Amino acid sequence: MLTLLIRFALRNTLRHRLRSSLTILGIVVAILAFGLLRTVVSAWYAGADAASDKRLVVRSSISLIFPLPLSYAEKLRAIDGVTQVGKMNWFNGVYIDERNFFAQFAVDPETHFQLYPENIVPPDEMRAFLNDRRGVIVGRKLANRFGWKIGDVVPIKGTIYPGNWEFVVRGIYSGRHANTDESQFIFRWDYLNERVQQLYPGRGNQVGIYLLQIRDGREAAAISRRVDAEFKNSLAETLTETEKAFNLGFIAMTGAIVNAIQIVSFVVIVIIMAVMANTMAMAARERGPEYATLKALGFSPLVVGALVYAESLLLALIGGGIGILATAPAARLVGSKLDNIFPVFNVAPETLWMQIAAAGVIGVTAAIIPAARAMRMRIIDGLRAVV
Repeated sequence: MLTLLIRFALRNTLRHRLRSSLTILGIVVAILAFGLLRTVVSAWYAGADAASDKRLVVRSSISLIFPLPLSYAEKLRAIDGVTQVGKMNWFNGVYIDERNFFAQFAVDPETHFQLYPENIVPPDEMRAFLNDRRGVIVGRKLANRFGWKIGDVVPIKGTIYPGNWEFVVRGIYSGRHANTDESQFIFRWDYLNERVQQLYPGRGNQVGIYLLQIRDGREAAAISRRVDAEFKNSLAETLTETEKAFNLGFIAMTGAIVNAIQIVSFVVIVIIMAVMANTMAMAARERGPEYATLKALGFSPLVVGALVYAESLLLALIGGGIGILATAPAARLVGSKLDNIFPVFNVAPETLWMQIAAAGVIGVTAAIIPAARAMRMRIIDGLRAVV
């Protein structure tokens, strides 16, 4: 019976090739658009998803723009449960043109790559970085974007820290995982601090955020409370949170945009569902005499309804399959154009499953009303259309 249904569905699908082709094309576009929009949402959350439960971020309790004293480092190391302490300052310089945006961080060279083992740097390049005060390690994606090689000098015009800065590429890191950000520009905090003390003495020995590695991720809340209690009632009180919570704080600032994208992704599916339902309604009306003949020959209404569903599902799955296959290449193309906004732009497995589910829902939903009408059709009403 299943083979018969598939044969009938395929034959009916090919009967009006132009209409079927246009319907399939519409489903392809809808499923592809749905996949790309869901990938944008995934890219928005990529930083939070890649966060480690064993990393905490310590910042000023007032605002992220207020720095913390360098003297806090030793006190943080002494807190029970903390195994490693790093520091980081956001640089935000301009490379040639303001459109060439990428994340730039001044970090503690001895601890940063221990805190972030997912950023893999060859040992010889790491040694060169540690031996060169102007050294910088860049992500492979960023290096490919600008054609940087080991030994290249990269001029940066400072904004937060005014002046002309020059860095020497001493290493290129690769991501251990698919969702690892490979577009960061990482240089030495001591080089930044040394120049700031020379040019702007009042701004020296200040840290944007501290990064803590903790012994057990389950102790994150307790350690965060201990850290904040240590600096309570000081001139620079702290707010300590997990790395994931810290990253989600930035996402929350653009929550309305993310929600709008998610709504649009589902609206696209609803629209193509309506188009598909119209196509199936037209097909069912045209085949009324055939369904009546089948009933006259003894086939049950369930078989007639199954024929409508089979045709609808076949159209939806063909279009959905093509759309799913096109999603990964399209995402690579879109990601290459938006790499300054989304460092990680990969199609998540969840997105593929959602696309499959969307194609199935389109096929089933579009056939509900046409199948019900075909099942309720009286034999005499269906045969009357032949006369």
